[in-house]
Amino acid sequence: MVEPVDVRPARPFGGPGPGPVPAPPADDPAGAAVLSDLVAALPADRVLTDPDTIAPYVHDEAEWADHGSPVAVVRPRSTAEVAAVVTACAAARVPVVTRGAGTGLSGGANAVDGCVVLCTERMREIVEIDPGERLAVVQPGVVNDDLRAAVAAQGLWYPPDPASAPWSTIGGNVATNAGGLCCVKYGVTRDYVLALEVVTASGEVVRLGRRTAKGVAGYDLAGLMVGSEGTLGVITEITVKLRPLRATPPRTVVGFFDTLADCGAAVAAVTARGLQPAAFELIDRHCLHAVNEWKQAGLPEDAAALLLAQTDLPEPAASAEAEAIHAEFVAAGAKDAMMSTDPVEAEALFDARRLAYPALEQRGDAVLTEDVCLPRGRLAEMLGRVEEIAARHRTLVANIAHAGDGNLHPLIIVPHGDPAAKARAQAAFDEIVIAAIDLGGTVTGEHGVGLLKRAGMRRELGPGALAMQRAIKAALDPHDILNPGKVIG
Repeated sequence: MVEPVDVRPARPFGGPGPGPVPAPPADDPAGAAVLSDLVAALPADRVLTDPDTIAPYVHDEAEWADHGSPVAVVRPRSTAEVAAVVTACAAARVPVVTRGAGTGLSGGANAVDGCVVLCTERMREIVEIDPGERLAVVQPGVVNDDLRAAVAAQGLWYPPDPASAPWSTIGGNVATNAGGLCCVKYGVTRDYVLALEVVTASGEVVRLGRRTAKGVAGYDLAGLMVGSEGTLGVITEITVKLRPLRATPPRTVVGFFDTLADCGAAVAAVTARGLQPAAFELIDRHCLHAVNEWKQAGLPEDAAALLLAQTDLPEPAASAEAEAIHAEFVAAGAKDAMMSTDPVEAEALFDARRLAYPALEQRGDAVLTEDVCLPRGRLAEMLGRVEEIAARHRTLVANIAHAGDGNLHPLIIVPHGDPAAKARAQAAFDEIVIAAIDLGGTVTGEHGVGLLKRAGMRRELGPGALAMQRAIKAALDPHDILNPGKVIG
């Protein structure tokens, strides 16, 4: 029996960062002016300027992504305070970089020199839960797991569940269009956003979207904001749709494979058969070993990787789907495969999937996280390419994946203080991105473009699509003050 493990580490993802942030230049008149305006407009506890205090706010968890030194960190509590911050910054042409919990993995929330970091962590109110309409209204600083718990108490379910759900906020999830373990069947954040309240680049407050089940009045501006990483507006309120809480205990199928390519073949076979697990995850031996080291979890390590599939259909359909998935695992070459109805054992295995990234970081090495997404039929080929790239660059690459929707997270592991290993790792990172594009995939499935994926995005989209995106950015943020340099660069 595999025992459940604590999925909340002692600290959020990532290490302590590069150290104290230097004080803003004394000869920055725009920064000095906006700081004076912010101090005058906001309560005293909202504005932080001490270098040691603001150090944790200047970067997210993206390894090796550059960051600058902000004029201040501001932690508003209301939409009106956010509007005051943006209005002051717009008048002085000072950049605004919005961040939530800072669990991002692409550098999208990293400060730029002379900016104001606007952190929404204190905007934590669940404004409304409406069971009749199956929706909730929340401020952006509400933690994902806290929303899920609150709606579950009323018999409802919010499906998007990134691995960072115990820490990441709904605002950050919306900014990156976060996915998670359930998205293979139930969709990503965009599928659940009904309406947004947004502060524009000029400081105006606008409401986008609707509360109704359907609506096509004009362009989908709420949808445009989802995944925009703070480059088009500052999100101050989110209305999300909910589903009824699942009542059927899930059935779990586990398959152990000797190669990653066999795992990919099994995923393709399950998909081709028309089966739709509620979750479908891959964890390799390196990740299982790291979780065992950290949490003494007793997870199996005698295979190259395991696949976890879970069905939440009512009986007898659940048994039939589980048996069909099991058969495809065996046909694809699983050295062992089993079905379980034990929810404790199943949750322990899925906890291991959630813990893989922080467990690897606990070992003290740098972890550079990929986020490519492939057509499911090309998954086996892509996993083979990842192994080849890792071997050629003499770089350790661990693998986790939302295998059911082709979203791979190769984790490139590098000892600190080894510049040659870092150079090899960065070359491997770039080649994995290129390989994904060449196989018809995308450079990011859910982490966002941020800083790390800008070159890959340009390669993927081409000049015509990039020109359209730049036109949207110019129309909504003509002075380029909202998270400049991110996404489209």
